[in-house]
Amino acid sequence: MIRRPLSLLALSVALAFGPGGAPAAEPAADAPAARPNLRETYTKYEYRIPMRDGVKLFTTVYVPKDGSRAYPFLMERTPYSAGVEAQGELRYGVDWFPNRIGPSREFEDAGYIFVEQDVRGRYMSEGKWQEMTPHAPLQRAPGEGIESQDMHDTVAWLLKNVPNNNGKVGILGISYPGFYTSASIIDSHPAIKAASPQAPIADLYMGDDSYHGGAFMLAANFDFYAAFTEAPNPTPLPKTRADFDYGTTDGYDFFLKRLSLPNIVSAMSDEQRALFMPNVEHDTYDAFWQSRAIAPHLKNIKAAVLTVGGWFDAEDPQGPFTTYSAIEKQNPGIVNGLVMGPWVHGGWARGEGARLGHVNFDSKTSEYFRKELQFPFFEQHLKGVKPERALAEVTAFETGSNVWRSHTAWPPLQARPRTLYFGADGKLEWKQPAASTSAYDEYVADPRKPVPFIGYPAVGVPKEYMVSDQRFAATRPDVLVYQSEVLEEDLTIAGPVTPKLFVSTTGTDADWVVKLIDVYPAAYPETPAERKGSDIPAPKLEMGGYQQLVRGNPLRGKFRNSFEKPAPFVPGKVEAVSFGIGDVNHTFRRGHRIMVQVQSSWFPLVDLNPQTFMHIPKARPEDFKKATQRVYRAPESASGVQVMVLPR
Repeated sequence: MIRRPLSLLALSVALAFGPGGAPAAEPAADAPAARPNLRETYTKYEYRIPMRDGVKLFTTVYVPKDGSRAYPFLMERTPYSAGVEAQGELRYGVDWFPNRIGPSREFEDAGYIFVEQDVRGRYMSEGKWQEMTPHAPLQRAPGEGIESQDMHDTVAWLLKNVPNNNGKVGILGISYPGFYTSASIIDSHPAIKAASPQAPIADLYMGDDSYHGGAFMLAANFDFYAAFTEAPNPTPLPKTRADFDYGTTDGYDFFLKRLSLPNIVSAMSDEQRALFMPNVEHDTYDAFWQSRAIAPHLKNIKAAVLTVGGWFDAEDPQGPFTTYSAIEKQNPGIVNGLVMGPWVHGGWARGEGARLGHVNFDSKTSEYFRKELQFPFFEQHLKGVKPERALAEVTAFETGSNVWRSHTAWPPLQARPRTLYFGADGKLEWKQPAASTSAYDEYVADPRKPVPFIGYPAVGVPKEYMVSDQRFAATRPDVLVYQSEVLEEDLTIAGPVTPKLFVSTTGTDADWVVKLIDVYPAAYPETPAERKGSDIPAPKLEMGGYQQLVRGNPLRGKFRNSFEKPAPFVPGKVEAVSFGIGDVNHTFRRGHRIMVQVQSSWFPLVDLNPQTFMHIPKARPEDFKKATQRVYRAPESASGVQVMVLPR
């Protein structure tokens, strides 16, 4: 979910004017002529479209004034409002126009009928909203619906009532609207010819917003649900959204002071808790989550599909892979593509995509996606415009080498599994360790002194954390560090990263956080610094030795065998733990090193484990205890990380 909810229209404003929606600087005298005002080329209409159960969904339609030709529909369905952000407030009404419409300027210039709809139960639509609307509920309360049926009824109405349409419909959306895109094309209306779920939520528990490896993603969800609340509908409220007042610049201090989930939740209002608490309380993969998983239902899809995701999406990193794979398996013969770029959540829809924090990608990857991939996809399937070059089934940006690659499947068919083993003295090698008198490494994990997930103060989840420098963590005594020798040639990995550990704990539960890291050479090109004035500047970050996070994720140890039925550890007993931490496509360059860090907290990105087997949402401060964690590296219990290696 986008943690600062933005509609497609608001994203378009950001694209046009940059952060904050402020106009850009005055153009140079020889600059191209100013683009026409949207009012000159489009007419805005607002409708309340009836669904089969009588519920009416509020829908905004922007129709080209040029009626000499027919246009396809391009639609977004959103829980974040189909209104317009103008003069500091959310506005409804046909007199209010956004500065831009559509996913990029190319669409507006080419001519589409743009449709924005408040989903059932949100803002100006009637009905009852549900978190990740179950597609096949055992029963439905009055006002609840099914997204594919709402989409079907909407499309039928639009085709009949909006003139100058060419009979074809496309749908796209980012994050929650990405989920609605996926859910809307099940048993799809025959007029839906193209769909692009972007950063789609596929399963909130299985690696998307709410839980990773059975561990609750605390900072992001607290920040989101403090702003994303329910209101009696239909309503144009709230007109504005205020950030949560943490009373500090450091979320680490805010959450650690409160320690337990009950104490943390007490900082929220009743309104904020209403949607937040089900995420907290359902801490196993129970029927609440299973009924909301969309992947098993992605069937009978007739549209061409282009799923999009970002390698550094902190919110829905798994959704694109789950969505693409489910559609591929359950809808043989349709056009089904996947694009993965070096982006944060929704980063492809705005900005240049040339860098993330201190990490450069050497080209404007977001602009490339919008112009060369997304726009031709919809033009082909909604207008019959043949693209200059065919879109590959999988288009993936290879970080490290910073090159776009094409594949026929994901993971690439030629990738082979290899394991990097932990060795004595912090070594990381391709060969299993030999017999050793010291067959394990250990550390003391203290929930009251957890390992932070970033090395600087911040609230919420900074978008750059997924490439953030890990040198701050490598020096802590409660973090194990394993590092390869300097690489003599490039090594490219493409596919899932799977830690395979042998561990023990003196507690009865433990988190195991594993991070895969690219260590830059000591001598590395400097990024030119902007110097202003003659005063002493702040120290710049030295990129030599930078420890770039490539991928990291936790496993809550009690879920090592099942996410439905947690089981305690027996103190001191060695157990095998294997879990995925996500997919990557990264080249470790010649002269770099590969590093793996292992720790038992990642705070406050992940909530604290009391290290006592229990229902953590009910944990009290006195339940949080120190524990000694061991990671084994003997021949019969060789810990390591399995990666998928591409041939040179």
